Amino acid sequence: MNERDFLAERFEEHRTHLKAVAYRMLGSLAEADDAVQEAWLKLARSENGDIDNLGGWLTTVVGRVCLDMLRSRRLRGETPLETRLPDPVVSDQVTDPEQQALVADSVGLALLVVLESLNPAERLAFVLHDMFGMPFEEIAPIVDRTPAAARKLASRARRRVQGAAPDPDPDPVTQRRVVDAFLTAARGGDLDGLVAILDPEVVLRADSGKTLPGGMRVIRGAEAVAGQAATFQRMATTSHTHPALVNGTAGLVNTIDGRLISIMSFTVTAGRIAEIDILSDPDRLANFALDR
Repeated sequence: MNERDFLAERFEEHRTHLKAVAYRMLGSLAEADDAVQEAWLKLARSENGDIDNLGGWLTTVVGRVCLDMLRSRRLRGETPLETRLPDPVVSDQVTDPEQQALVADSVGLALLVVLESLNPAERLAFVLHDMFGMPFEEIAPIVDRTPAAARKLASRARRRVQGAAPDPDPDPVTQRRVVDAFLTAARGGDLDGLVAILDPEVVLRADSGKTLPGGMRVIRGAEAVAGQAATFQRMATTSHTHPALVNGTAGLVNTIDGRLISIMSFTVTAGRIAEIDILSDPDRLANFALDR
């Protein structure tokens, strides 16, 4: 094995972790892959013999790359994720190590939407410290701040995140039971049944991409969300609905003639649905290769 092959092998040992960091930072699977690839290119060009802690070095590089990408989004005026849903991670069962890393610690779509409301430096400090345990002494140089200032960034982000995204019920059986009840009520056009299964403060986000001016539609409150009963019934009766794990929690994948038309993520809290996230953007769904 030559030196480059040995370096590539060592890099692959860290790829799963790096992808998880980048996904939380960016909310985009494609951009997360780009960030990880950029880290590899920087490693391949570096004097790697001077790197004592390769994992820490790579995490720092990915953090810097993601920070630059977030700042670039704002400078270019790109559509922020608060007006479109983050990319979901979908599977029948989370058995693949990379998928397990992506959805660990309840990193649901609801939390990713909240993270998008943070400024880039706050997001980096929160993700690296609160989600991955990186000390502020290592975070500080990435954001060009002192460790104390980096700590304040994470603290400010934490206050904004806490309570903004509901904590999902940890029991997968409960999650699936509630989602199945939602599906039954939707198929029957049962307005009362929908209201009963929805949290009074439920939030529905529906992202249909360019087909919906302004990006994402947001509906709040059980009565208003249940008022979409006709839409839910049409979805449930005209498409094939498959149970799936979406970011590690109970969700639904809907297809027509094998073509993916929507991915639904549910946040179940205290036995009721607190958030529903629906991605139906055909351009983005075309990038999902699901075995259906």
